[in-house]
Amino acid sequence: MTAAIRQYLVITGNYWAFTLTDGALRMLVVLHFHQLGYSPLEIALLFIFYEFFGVVTNLLGGYLGARMGLNRTMNIGLFLQIAALAMLAVPAAMLTVPWVMAAQALSGIAKDLNKMSAKSGIKLLVPDEQQSTLYQWVAILTGSKNTLKGVGFFLGGVLLMSVGFTGAVLIMAAALGLVWLASLFLLKQALGKSKAKPKFREILSKSRAINVLSAARMFLFGARDVWFVVALPVYLHTVFGWDFWKVGGFMATWVIGYGFIQTFAPRITGNLESKQPAVFWAAALALIPAAIALGLMAGWPPQVVVIGGLLLFGVLFAINSSLHSYLIVSYARGDGVSLDVGFYYMSNAAGRLLGTILSGWVYQVYGLEACLWISAGLVAMASLLSLMLPQRHETLA
Repeated sequence: MTAAIRQYLVITGNYWAFTLTDGALRMLVVLHFHQLGYSPLEIALLFIFYEFFGVVTNLLGGYLGARMGLNRTMNIGLFLQIAALAMLAVPAAMLTVPWVMAAQALSGIAKDLNKMSAKSGIKLLVPDEQQSTLYQWVAILTGSKNTLKGVGFFLGGVLLMSVGFTGAVLIMAAALGLVWLASLFLLKQALGKSKAKPKFREILSKSRAINVLSAARMFLFGARDVWFVVALPVYLHTVFGWDFWKVGGFMATWVIGYGFIQTFAPRITGNLESKQPAVFWAAALALIPAAIALGLMAGWPPQVVVIGGLLLFGVLFAINSSLHSYLIVSYARGDGVSLDVGFYYMSNAAGRLLGTILSGWVYQVYGLEACLWISAGLVAMASLLSLMLPQRHETLA
């Protein structure tokens, strides 16, 4: 086993463990506070700091990764997630909205430090001329991460019903603590450290390719979260009458399948020397939420329309997400890669923030159909922006 593969496995295992707790915590918070009588908008507000600090963390995290090394930023992310889980293991009377929002803020910082470090680290392990290998490694990391996030959704529902909210967060904090201790010893010390110390002003990207791709990513993930984060779990519970176990299990199955498709994206999208795949797959995705909304407005059986449409959306979104994850790693510079990747995932976090706020507010006021129409419009914007992407050979010139 080569040193590069060993580091890839450490990074992937680290990312897997973090993602499992992140998915479980998301489902725990949504279901637990819905159970306590919080409205969809109030639940969405609990995640505002999680997403907002993700924007800030990605912007600054890339700079820190280039100066400190990606091993340190990844391990700091793990430690902060343990602290966030510990904050939620307090008596129920202390779980006020400000306290939960603060814990979610810490978790948002942790998640994006960990993700930025993992995605940037892979760029440094694969030679630039081996683009097909890079795409495959990114697809495996991204797909397996989302599969485990789905397992985390299911785990969150199971833990909530079996050991309660406090017991669930304590178990996850203890398990993640063991992973953190192992990561301190196994990650390569100089991974991702820039040879030239970057200046703070360099956190904003000067690359047209990265700026355009970042804007497209913002709309793409806003389109997912505008109906997936709050609206869909609450809709399944209130309209379909599903219990928490069933909601968590279904959401978990969807994300697991979504992650599985991501790992096969390189075989589906084909040639990536041109920008056409990014345009085509985003345009195809935009049709799905629009079709679901039309089906619901026409009075078709909602179980068939929503579940069937969600499965199609998952397949096409997985392809789009994996394609974007490869493109940012490919476009990024070799030295100081975390600066470009951090800027890109700042836009990703901004899209999630936009989608999360809209998911709670639009669903509460206008219903699921409105969330779906907004989703279709946001994906269409991502497709139009992708037309402005340069061909890859232009970025290497």
